[in-house]
Amino acid sequence: MSVRSVMPGRRHAAAAAALLAAALTLTACGGGSGAPADAKAPATGEGCIRDFDPDKDYFPVKSTVEHARNFTLRYEKSYQVLTVKEPFPKGKPESYVLVKCGAPKPKLTGDLASAQQVTVPVTSLYSASTTHLPLLTETGTLDVLTGVASVAPISSAEVLDRVKAGKVTEYAKDRTLNAETVIGARPDVLMTQGTDDPQYPKLRQAGIAVVANAEWLEPSPLGRAEWVKAMAALTGAEKQAGEVFDTIEGDYREVAGKGARAAKAGRPVEVLPGTMYQGTWYMPAGGSYAAQLIKDAGGTYPWAGEKGTGNVQLNFEAVYAKGGEAPIWIADQQWRSTADAVKADSRYGRLKALSAGAVWTNTKALGPGGGNDYFERGVLRPDLVLADLFALMHPEQAKDHTFTFYQPVPKA
Repeated sequence: MSVRSVMPGRRHAAAAAALLAAALTLTACGGGSGAPADAKAPATGEGCIRDFDPDKDYFPVKSTVEHARNFTLRYEKSYQVLTVKEPFPKGKPESYVLVKCGAPKPKLTGDLASAQQVTVPVTSLYSASTTHLPLLTETGTLDVLTGVASVAPISSAEVLDRVKAGKVTEYAKDRTLNAETVIGARPDVLMTQGTDDPQYPKLRQAGIAVVANAEWLEPSPLGRAEWVKAMAALTGAEKQAGEVFDTIEGDYREVAGKGARAAKAGRPVEVLPGTMYQGTWYMPAGGSYAAQLIKDAGGTYPWAGEKGTGNVQLNFEAVYAKGGEAPIWIADQQWRSTADAVKADSRYGRLKALSAGAVWTNTKALGPGGGNDYFERGVLRPDLVLADLFALMHPEQAKDHTFTFYQPVPKA
C-alpha cells in the first residue's frame, strides 16, 4: 500500500509509478467521430468561430494557475498552450496546442512545431483515471465523457448512469489498453493517468490526441485540485472551473486556519498514517501532499521532518518504534472491525491506536463496484478531506461534522 492510498490520488499509480515508465491535428469544429449522438460542446457562450478574425481574442475567460507546479497554460488569441512538465515519472515535458474550433491551425516553430494540436472544446474524451471524472461533473461538462479505462472503480452515480445508457465505452477493463477500441472510436482526446503506456505512440500515429494528466505528482493538495483548470482548457469550461476552484480554495484555507489555531493552542495531534503493502510501510515524506494535509489539519507524525515529496519505505518495527504510540491511526483498508486489521497482520495489534479503538479508514463512500469516492472525488475536493481529518483529530471542535470520506473502524 503506497502513501498515495493514504491521501487522495490514483491508488494504483503510486505503487506502479516508480514504476512505469505527436502529431494530432483536428480542424473540424466539434472534433472526432468518437462523440456520441447527444454529445455537444460545453455551453461557454462562444461556440465555434464562424468568421475568423486574427486580431480577436477568442478566450475572454482565462485560467490562472497558482498552486499547481506540474502544468502551465499560455493563451494566444485563437489557441492555448497546455504544457505538462512531467507527464509521467521522469518523463520529458509535453506541450499541447489547443486550437479554438473554427480557427485555422497555427503555424508554429521550435518546440511547438511538432506538438499535438487539439480542437477545443472537445466533444469526446477518454479518461484513464477516475480522478478525472469530478473535473467534468463539477463543471457541468460530463457530456464529453465517452470512454473510461475501467467501470469497476467508478463511484459517481452520475457517471455510472452514463455508462448504463451506453454513452461510455470501457477500453482497458483488465488494465491493458485496447488500442483498437480507442482507434475505432476516434475520441478527440485520451487523457492519461500520469503514467506512460506502450500503446500511446500507436494512438498518436492513428491521430488520437494523448494528453497527460499527472496531477498525482503535485506535492500540494490545492495543486492537485487545480488540475480542474487543465481539464477546462480542453472542455471550454474556464469560468466554471475558476468558480469551482475558488470555492474549494476558500473552504480549504478556512479549515487549515482552524488546524493552525488548534495546533498553536496546544500541540499538534500525533497520528500514524498508512498501512503496509507486501511487507513495506510507505510513509509520506515531509514535503508530500499527505504531509501537508496532516499539518493543515493540526496534526503531525514522526516522519514529518523527512525531506522529499515521495515516500519513506519502512518495515513494521521501524514504524512501531517511532509511531506505535500515536493515539490515532489513519488507515486505508476496508476493515469491518479492528479484528480484521489484526487478521491482516498480527503486528497491528501492538499499535496503541488499535487497542484504544482509534482507527480511521477512508472507505466511507464506496461505489457499487467497489470504487472508493476518496480516490475519485477526494483529489478535486481536498477541502472535504481536510475537514474530515480536522474533525477526527479535533473532535471537540467539530462536534457537528458530517464525514465525507473517513469513518471509524469499530473496535472488535
